[in-house]
Amino acid sequence: MTEIPRTHPRYKSLVLREKLVDGFKNGIVVPQGLIAHGRGEMFDYLLGEKTTKEARVASRAAAAILLSAKRPVLSVNGNVAALCPQAIVELAEVAKARIEVGLFHRTDIRVTKIQKILEESGAKSVLGFLPDARIPGLEHMRGLCSKEGILSADVVLIPLEDGDRAEALAEMGKKTIAVDLNPMSRTARAATVTIVDEVTRAIPELAKNVEDLADDKKAAKLALSRYDSDENLALVQARMAENLKSLLRR
Repeated sequence: MTEIPRTHPRYKSLVLREKLVDGFKNGIVVPQGLIAHGRGEMFDYLLGEKTTKEARVASRAAAAILLSAKRPVLSVNGNVAALCPQAIVELAEVAKARIEVGLFHRTDIRVTKIQKILEESGAKSVLGFLPDARIPGLEHMRGLCSKEGILSADVVLIPLEDGDRAEALAEMGKKTIAVDLNPMSRTARAATVTIVDEVTRAIPELAKNVEDLADDKKAAKLALSRYDSDENLALVQARMAENLKSLLRR
């Protein structure tokens, strides 16, 4: 990757861009993924590029849901694999969840490369290379999934997911946890819990919350009671609007 001085005011953002470009060059990230990341950066600006109170409340609720799951699955696409494979593996370990590669722009070569990155980060038995099921209502290869994974899961983490899959999984009666910087997206509105945060901040935070609530059922129950999806998303939108107003007043 291009060497970026740590003194650069956009250091963290530029490092993420370089990781995605590197992922693109290596066949993990598709061009559409680069566009999606750029769109997400705009929303992150409006968040102040930090994990908000609303994101922390959502993360605690998401952790409680993962801990209550019998068959949790973490769905991983190219952008997630390029940006935070180690964090995903660590979350899978603490949440006792399976990992499945789920792609919109699917090729066997791309799935293999993503599996390799995850395995090099410590993942075992990554699902997705030989899909043997389909998510009802989703045409094309984006509906492919594994019987052992997403099809039989009761809770699915869907970071950086497309709206169609989020809605289809909800239609199947599954609880879904989205990580999405756009609080107005279909994914954000369809998910059981939506963490409006940048994925490399959100996944480690979620893992910490899973560990924190693992042996405290009372705290987990309280975390769920404090979360309301519509209210949380409305508060995030209000925060973004206020931040934009502040920027315009400068």
